[in-house]
Amino acid sequence: MVCELWPGGPVLRQTGAGFPLSTDSVLLAHFAAGIRARRIVDLGCGAGTLGVLLHVSHPGASLEGVELDPAAAALCRENLAANGCGSDGIVTGDLRFFRELWPAGAFDLVVTNPPYFPAGSGYSAPDPARAAAREEQHCTLEDLCAAAEYLCRWGGAFALVHRPERLSEVLCAMTAHGLEPKRLRLVQHRPDAPPNLILAEGRRGGRPGLRLEPPLLLCTSDGEETAEVRAIYHRTGNGKIV
Repeated sequence: MVCELWPGGPVLRQTGAGFPLSTDSVLLAHFAAGIRARRIVDLGCGAGTLGVLLHVSHPGASLEGVELDPAAAALCRENLAANGCGSDGIVTGDLRFFRELWPAGAFDLVVTNPPYFPAGSGYSAPDPARAAAREEQHCTLEDLCAAAEYLCRWGGAFALVHRPERLSEVLCAMTAHGLEPKRLRLVQHRPDAPPNLILAEGRRGGRPGLRLEPPLLLCTSDGEETAEVRAIYHRTGNGKIV
């Protein structure tokens, strides 16, 4: 299946395995769009959604990534190539062995849309690819922050999307690995709903001081897409988010 992200925009080929294109990846790419970077790496890059979207906001940047699943890594290379991105930097491998993949401080920006739930903490999807994308079967939050600490240059950025119930763990893990939390944005489905996602940015060696940005609202109280969401998706008409 081929998905066009917006008319005339990037195109992604998807398979039945793993997770389809999600709001999470799109919002993370939007959150990281303003971070200046010439070399970017995606930890657990899957089919390459983040890389393709970051190519739009960082057209001159080198886009690299690591993915454990060989089929997903191959699809990532295909999607990057189809959208005019270099695909040679996509590594099939285990991000926990980050020291064997790239030199220290190689990247200006490290991004990840990680598994949200500890392994064995609840429902496990019957499809192995979906289960690995949902649960920390092959890497934990600590693993990701350790990799980001090593791969980020001094002053470089680490950006991720996660669940609000793990906010304390996210910020503590970032701080413990020298990635000072600098920017936080909560995502809400409606103005009167609790947050359902968090977007966080840390800086390697950054000074203390966290900026809490206004919430990103997906829709208005009557169910219409907000103007910001329409802009993110390059949509011109009104729409409802179910």
